[in-house]
Amino acid sequence: MDTYKVVLLDESLVERTNYKEAFMKDGNFEIVGEATDGQKGLEIIKRGQPNLIVMDLVLESFDGFELLEKLKEEKVDSKIFVVSSLKNDGFIQKAVDLGASYYMVKPTISDLLVKRARELFENPVSERDLSIQKNAKVRAIEEKLSNIFITIGIPAHIKGYQFLREAIKLAMKEPSIINSITGELYPSIATQFSTSASKVERAIRHAIEVAWNRGKIENINSIFGIQIYNANEKPTNGEFIALVADKMLFEGA
Repeated sequence: MDTYKVVLLDESLVERTNYKEAFMKDGNFEIVGEATDGQKGLEIIKRGQPNLIVMDLVLESFDGFELLEKLKEEKVDSKIFVVSSLKNDGFIQKAVDLGASYYMVKPTISDLLVKRARELFENPVSERDLSIQKNAKVRAIEEKLSNIFITIGIPAHIKGYQFLREAIKLAMKEPSIINSITGELYPSIATQFSTSASKVERAIRHAIEVAWNRGKIENINSIFGIQIYNANEKPTNGEFIALVADKMLFEGA
């Protein structure tokens, strides 16, 4: 395997040290520069021409998004791993749109970061192939969720349908978000749809109530494979989201 040059951009000395040690332990990567701010980072990247840039979005001088924009403008040919505590879907999508090859949410395991880097270089996949794979997976998930909602009686025309679908997708990506449904999940969906977290909560609650009021309890139980509800027992929003997300993940969605 070839040796790949790496630049580390992160305000945290601890994070940079952990990454550096993990890359050095692997033996196939060489750290050619590190910085805490975007401007200095850009200079290092131009000078060192790294194969891989590992960067946070929170940087001094100018932030990670501005750096990504400059790297894209100057057509820098480096793979970019964003490792950040920012986990809003909008931030992730923006980073990917600006050229990030991979996005990891802090706190992360440095050895896992190196493993993903190795996979990227050892098994290169074209951007077109990645886009096709991603779109196909998204379509498959959307179709499966639509089938579940139809089966249990949630109509597509109500707002809760869309909010519930996004909530389940978020829970699939990050199961722990169920533990912060009010603080993270609702606000994230609200931002995406330009509404309030309270309206998201109410719309999802309404969607679940519609399903129960239509009396398709047998269909609901058949979805989960066990008799867990009756007509007088409605799950909380979080319970329902977690149940469907778990089912999707268990079935390999």
